[in-house]
Amino acid sequence: MQPQPLIAVADVPLSSLWYKQLLGCKSAHGGTEYEQLVNAQGQMILQLHAWDVHDHPLLGDRNVESRGNGMLLWFQVNDFAAALVRIAALQIKVVQGPLLNRNAMHREVWLRDPDGYTVVLAGQHGD
Repeated sequence: MQPQPLIAVADVPLSSLWYKQLLGCKSAHGGTEYEQLVNAQGQMILQLHAWDVHDHPLLGDRNVESRGNGMLLWFQVNDFAAALVRIAALQIKVVQGPLLNRNAMHREVWLRDPDGYTVVLAGQHGD
């Protein structure tokens, strides 16, 4: 089994660019209504879907301000220091960290994406 998270976004190309720059991933689909982002090995890591297209009533309501209340997009990165450099260069809003999570034995940083979803980048165990 492999998770394939999908989030609804206001602007698919903008969100695609944001995640590609942050995570160093690439597009496997492209488009204005739907996108698949993959890691260097070609595994899908995230799907982006435009609000209000293709009549998907279970995507949620774009008028509700809370994005993913209780849900985090959590990515383990191979090079945490390089991720921090990308975050600074992109001027991404950091909501917490970077910090050391002593329970998980790694460093992490908590961010907000362009749609308000909480994104966490975590280093390798022991990092």
